[in-house]
Formats: sequence, structure tokens, C-alpha cells
Amino acid sequence: MKKLAAKDNKISFDSPGMMGYVDEFGQVHAAPPEDVEREEISLDDIEISVAKKEHIEEDPIRLGMITMFNEDKGFGFIRDLETKESVFVHISNVKAEELREGNKVQFEIEVSPKGPSAVRVEIAP
Repeated sequence: MKKLAAKDNKISFDSPGMMGYVDEFGQVHAAPPEDVEREEISLDDIEISVAKKEHIEEDPIRLGMITMFNEDKGFGFIRDLETKESVFVHISNVKAEELREGNKVQFEIEVSPKGPSAVRVEIAP
């Protein structure tokens, strides 16, 4: 009995109660909007663009401090002194003989699939 009653009262997307009208302010109404005089906008007047980003030459060599380095595993992190961001470093990208926490280093950043990483790392003069 309940199943038949639910089938009779079923509402679908094309049911009259499912219709809604959206006005120019994004408000949904049950009745169609009244004929209101609207401002005509020419397609040529619509501008869609993104402001050009000013290209600033950056020095590729960065200065940083070793915040953590695990000699056994061969990786660590450098805190960039300018941006204060932490950058991953692997022993294979180190030119210095030995890195220790607190060493001031110079390095370059390359973006790898796993994120930014420091390359050509050497002790800062």
C-alpha cells in the first residue's frame, strides 16, 4: 500500500513543482520573472583577461640554513633565509664535504614531481 502511494506521489525532474526561475541577482523564484526593462550589454564590452604578471629577474642562487640533516639517510631540509620556506635537500645534490645543522649554505631550487628541492648545495662563503 505504501509502495503504491509513494509511486503515485513520485516527483521527477520534469514535474511542474521542480521548475524554478532565476532572476538577474541569482535569486530562485517559483514564478517566471516579470517583464522588466533590462540593460542591454554588448558582447564587445565584456573583457575577460588576467593581468600580466610582471616578470622579475630572481637570483637563482639562494642563501639558507640547514635546519635538519640526517647523514645516515642522506637527506635534510634547508630554511631559505629570504622566503623562510623549508626546502628538501638530498645528499646527491650536495657539493660540500659535510653538512651539519646550523651551516649556512647557498643553493638553487628545482621543482621536482614531489615539490621543490635544493640542488647544487654548497657551504656559503
